[in-house]
This record gives sequence, C-alpha cells and structure tokens, in this order.
Amino acid sequence: MGMSESTMPIRFGAFELNATTGELRKSGITVKLHPQPFRVLVLLTQHAGEIVTREQIRAELWGENTFVDFEHGINFCITQVRGTLGDNSEKPRYVETLARRGYRFIAPVCAGGTVPTESAVDKRISERPVDRDLPTAIVPAGEVGTLLHAPAAPLARKGKYFLAALGLVAITAGVLGWVWHSRLSVASVRSLAVLPLENLSNDPGQEYFADGMTDALTTDLSQISALKVISRTSAMRYKKTDKSLPQIARELNVDAVVEGTVQRSGDRVRITAQLIQAATDKHIWARSYERRIEDILSLQEDIARTIAQEISVEVKPQEKLRMTRARPINLNAVDDYLQGQYHYQMAKDMGFHRGIERAQKAELSVAANFFQKSIAADPYYAPAYIGMGEILGVPATFPYPPNSMAQPAREVLRKALAIDPALAEAHLDLARIEFRDWHWQVAEQEVNRAIELNPNLASAHSFYTDYLNAMGRLDESMEQAERAKALDPGDDRVGWAFYVRRQFDRFIELKRSDVARHAFGPTAHFELGFGYERAGMYKEAVEEWEQAEAGYGYEDLAENLRRGYTAGGFRGAVREWVAGLEVVSKQGETIWPELPAYLYGILGDKDRAFAWLKKVVEERSCSAPQLKTDPTWDDLRSDPRFADLLRRVGLQ
Repeated sequence: MGMSESTMPIRFGAFELNATTGELRKSGITVKLHPQPFRVLVLLTQHAGEIVTREQIRAELWGENTFVDFEHGINFCITQVRGTLGDNSEKPRYVETLARRGYRFIAPVCAGGTVPTESAVDKRISERPVDRDLPTAIVPAGEVGTLLHAPAAPLARKGKYFLAALGLVAITAGVLGWVWHSRLSVASVRSLAVLPLENLSNDPGQEYFADGMTDALTTDLSQISALKVISRTSAMRYKKTDKSLPQIARELNVDAVVEGTVQRSGDRVRITAQLIQAATDKHIWARSYERRIEDILSLQEDIARTIAQEISVEVKPQEKLRMTRARPINLNAVDDYLQGQYHYQMAKDMGFHRGIERAQKAELSVAANFFQKSIAADPYYAPAYIGMGEILGVPATFPYPPNSMAQPAREVLRKALAIDPALAEAHLDLARIEFRDWHWQVAEQEVNRAIELNPNLASAHSFYTDYLNAMGRLDESMEQAERAKALDPGDDRVGWAFYVRRQFDRFIELKRSDVARHAFGPTAHFELGFGYERAGMYKEAVEEWEQAEAGYGYEDLAENLRRGYTAGGFRGAVREWVAGLEVVSKQGETIWPELPAYLYGILGDKDRAFAWLKKVVEERSCSAPQLKTDPTWDDLRSDPRFADLLRRVGLQ
C-alpha cells in the first residue's frame, strides 16, 4: 500500500498520523517531525507488522536516480522517528530493527476508528506526555506510589494489583537504570574528533569545500573549553580510511567521533552529521541540514551547539557569544577563501624534497591569489587576511618566508583582528612572527591570547612548547607539549621537550616510534640521527642520516655519508657530508644553515661552525631562538663567540 492510497488517519498508542495533512498528533497535540522522517513513519505504519527494507525506504524518499548518502539519511530518519515517539532501539515499542533486513512497526495500528484494545495501565502510560529521551514504558513515580498504597480490595484483586505493582516497580527500576546508564554514557563524552566530511557533490573539484566545512566545524567545537577536540591535522589522516570508528577513536584517544557528508548543489548545501560513541559504535545524535551557502557559517555553529547540548557539556557565556555572533558573508569571498586554504594545505603537505620547490611555490602562489580575491570580494571577511598573513610571514614550508615579509604579515593579521578580535589563529600567527623576530614578551602574550580564545588549538600549545623551551622554562614546556599531544596525537613536541632536557633515550624512543609508523617521512630519520649522535650512537646516527638524505632526494649526500663512514668512521662520514653540503650551497640550492654549523662543531672546526651560525642569526632562521637551550650547540657553548650570538638574539 503506497502513501497515496489511504487518506484515513492512522492511530497507534496515543498517536494519530495523517499522511494527507502531514500531521502527527499525540493526545490531540501536534508533534513536530521533519518531512523525510514523517514519510518514513507513514511507510512503516502502512506496512505495520511487515519488514520494510532499507531499499524500500530509499526508493520512497529519493527514488532510484537521486545521488545522496542514503545510508546516513535513513539512519537520521529512523533516529528522528524514534526520538519523536519516545522509542528506543534496544527495547522497541514502535520501531523494531532487524539486522541486515530492515525495520518493522510492531505496535497495534488502525485506520480511522478506535485503536485496538490496550490494558488500562498500558493505555494510561501511553497517553502521558513522554520525554523524547525516555522509553514510553516508564510509569511516573506518583502512580507507582498510588498503586502500592491502594485501598483494600478482595484478595484476588489485591494479589493481582500487588503483582502488577511489583512488576511495574521492576520495569520502572530497569528502565530508569537503562536511562541512567544511557545518559551517564553520553555525559561521559568529553573528547571528540571531527572526521573529514565526505564530499557527495559528485564533483571532485568540490573537495576543497568539504575540507573547509570540516575545518569550520572543528574550529567551532574547539572553542568549548570543557571539550577536548582533536586537531584537524590528526583527524585528516583518516580521510578515506578503511579503519572502523572504534579503532579510529582508540588511536585518537577520544570518547566520540563526528562524521558526516557534504553535498553542494548550486547555491545550496546539505550537511548530514552524526555523533557516534566510540566504545560502542552507538549513534548518539544524527541530523541533516540544508541551507543556502550564504548561511553556511551559521549552519556550522548550529551543529556545534547541538552537539554540545546532546552531550550536556558546559558552554561558558563567552564561548556561546563567540559561537553565535552575527557574521554576514559574501559567497564569493567564502568560496575563494576555501580554495585558497585547500592549495595552501597542499603546499604544506608537500613537505621538503629536492626538486619540488618550484611546485611548492606555485601552490603558494595559487593560494595567495585566492586569498586576495576573497579580500577583494569582501574586505571584511577576516579569515582571508589570516591566510595571506601565513603565506607572507609564518614559517610553514621550507625555504621559509624571508624575514623582510614579517611586517607586511603583521599588518595583514592585524586587519583580521580589527574585524574580529576573537580569532585565535590570527593571534597565534602573530606570536610566531614575533618569536622569529625575537620579541619574546609580545610573542608570549599573543600565544596566551590564542589559547584563551581556543583552548583546543593544538598548534598553539605546540608553538608554546617551542617558546618555553627557548626560554629555558622546561617544566612548563613539558606541560604544553603533553597538551599538544593530547589534542594532536601526531604532534612530536613531547620528544623535543625530552631532547632539550638532554633525555636522549626518551627522545630516541619516541623518534623510533615515528619512524616505525612512517610519520613525518624522511624528517623522522633526520631527527632520530640527532638523538643518536648526542647519545654517542654514531653508527646508528649515520644510518638514519643516510635514509633521510635519500628520502629528501639528495642521493649524492647519502652517498657521501656512506663513503665517508667506510673510509673514516663517524668523523669521516661527517666530513664528507658537510663537504657535500658546501657544494650544494655553492650551486645555488637552499640549505638549512644550522646543519653545516652543527657538523663543523662536531669536527671541532669552530671557525667554520661560527661562520655558518652567524648566518643562522643574520637570517633569523627558525632555530635561532633555540640557541640558549638546544643540545645541538653544546660543542660550541664554551666559545666566547657563542655568548655574543646569544646577546644578539636577546637571550643573554
């Protein structure tokens, strides 16, 4: 029987469903149910007692030729139906799930006349208003008391009522126990990860838009200080993964995950999101949203607020304010910004490899062009200024932006903050620039402001670790490193906190783990070599450096290391390596100036070491702020020239 074949209301329990008017009533009061879940409920009740397959639901809602994420859509509809009816999947009264088959409506129904007879107690229960979070079988505490203290009656009736009361007490206790456990388990969600939203637009060119929506939702949730939200960097590693949600949650050490889809069509966008408890793979919440693209930012904020409500996490007044502030947007500005972010991330993901510098610069140029277009479309769209500021002055790719770009970067970032002073990312970027410019106090003020605005910004805690290491505040740096690791399991600052403390065994242990899980590519081998060298494990250091140079595309330097070690052991390897670096530099290739300075220090050639170290300071290289505490320079610290460098950097 199709939906159009009956115009008679369908009655079950205290509910009346009218497919013609699109209304659902409970005890005469209209109950709100979204259109698609309403159609699913009609379909189920019209086939009461029969199995309705997911394919039937799909055909009813979308037909055969519509491309949507119907699996998530059906889950959403069933969740909405159950929530409205006060039903639950574990002890269903209305909608029963049959694994791998479909669903069945199991309550008595009738069209038109009177609902099939229920017992008096069942009828009284079903007609009471029901909390959508509670199963409908609960009897209010007052009624249980009335039954237990009823006036005297004939023995048979007293026995019957007594047994009924005991049964109801048992049922109530059991159901309340289930509710308590369910709510306790939801309330235990205090950490989550937003997995990459899947692009369902049937257009690979819209991938940037799905990634942008993932970032926006992550950012909105991250502003809630009572909730730990895993960084985008770690979550994006699970894009298109085959791993199960419980496995992902274990690896990220979170209580729940948010997953979903994005479908863009013309000027409209549809987002389906689900909140899933990690340990049980149980759906806590699911909902679909469809809006005009101009309303996309408010849509993301709605999702974040709803998730916070569902898990009963405290949202402070200032956090609510930041999540609800009005931000009229220009569609072209948002679209250009998201494309800029996509290309900027591509440039960063390239890492460091010989021969890709031109391609990397091309990606950065494309990103900058999109950011500029975004600003032109809407001069008051702050995120585009942050994107430009990062390209101009924030070290994100090697070779790093020249220090001459620091001031233009500051100006762009300050424009972003003039538009919206609560942008944590802008404060963090300013902190990085001031740190590279050796403005220590300003850098700390900016990073602290970033963390205050977004306690879940893993990159802020990671940077603060670097700052505190440079200042010699090692206990504080370890605290920040551990916080960064909790928010971004892929972060490696804990290892560097051990390195600065000269705990090379712990550093080596963590870097070996990075190598084993193929994290950070050749860089993990390169850094592990530093740990081995400082620990006196010279053969192992050479082996790691060989692999790193080969991985970076410098097979000639890897050969220098092999040849040198064969002929002269560790010192022979270092001599051949640094000689090769000198050749590469003279050929016009960019090299990290710290490396030859470090190698000449190992060889005891202090004049050459300080010639290169002087370049580190003059170029304001990223490692210059670490001169005071970095073990890399321990071989040079006794030389008076080193103290002079520290004074120039402002660390003496």
